Amino acid sequence: MEYRELGKTGLRVSALGFGCGNVGGLMIRGTAAERERAIARAVELGINYFDTAPSYGDGQSEQNLGAALRSRRATVYVGTKFRLDAADLRDVRRAIGYSLDASLKRLGMERVDLLQLHNNIFGERGAQPVSVADVVGEVTPALQALTAQGKTRFWGITALGDSAALHRVLDAAPLDTAQVCYNLLNPSAGVEVPPGFPAQDFGRLLVRAQERRVGVIVIRVLAAGALSGVATRHPVAVPMVEPIATGPDYASDVQRARALRPLVEEGHAGSLVEASLRFALSSRAVSTVLLGYSSLEHLEYAAGAVAKGPLPAAALERLSTLLVFG
Repeated sequence: MEYRELGKTGLRVSALGFGCGNVGGLMIRGTAAERERAIARAVELGINYFDTAPSYGDGQSEQNLGAALRSRRATVYVGTKFRLDAADLRDVRRAIGYSLDASLKRLGMERVDLLQLHNNIFGERGAQPVSVADVVGEVTPALQALTAQGKTRFWGITALGDSAALHRVLDAAPLDTAQVCYNLLNPSAGVEVPPGFPAQDFGRLLVRAQERRVGVIVIRVLAAGALSGVATRHPVAVPMVEPIATGPDYASDVQRARALRPLVEEGHAGSLVEASLRFALSSRAVSTVLLGYSSLEHLEYAAGAVAKGPLPAAALERLSTLLVFG
């Protein structure tokens, strides 16, 4: 397993992370035996970053992850999250502290390694409650206080919302990490895309994060499964998914993914899943790539793909001719 620096934290994290969310579903809808086998195998493979959140299965993910890790007594890094609603903005410090305490209880831990804001971020408050000013003026000091108390070692954001707002937060807040959407259907966090690009333009957010020494945790690397090129979903996976920063619907994402098949047919990668994982790791700004698993087989395959390393230059050159920008 390759390990990379997580920004300026001093941590070295595995290039492949373990996502415990609802999309893959293993840590929520898998059996206890399946969960424990997957966690044990992940540790054996060298995976040392596990990412969860209170909203994943209404706390089940945190509880199940904590139980599986305790049974292994593994030395790994755990990140969780918190989400603020409009009422929470009246006392942000209290709301974040309350959420973290509940997460620590479910996880059975005294602290987490990483605590992340789970809200989409916008320039101003509106239908979504959290603005740039809220992150800089309220969330940042609250998280710094929790760090001083020893309840979390580092903190960051899920970098979704308005692109300009995300860039402003990276400039203004002393973040340790950012979870960035970066995949073959939307590579705009890493490369410049032309006008008319059919997805959100993140404006090369990876470059901004690297300049600020913010550790990048890639999310949605398979566009919630669409980059398998297959519409059928695993029984443990969430049955339906709303695209994030890609196409208008899942079927459209699958169709766009199929346009990338020449990458496999010409021998640059063994599958679209492999190509997707290795593409994300081709950016040196990326610290780790999160993947949500539905089965132990998914984990084994992903680890094998990542072991092949980033896509080589020839594959990236061919890919540039296949990416659907319009």
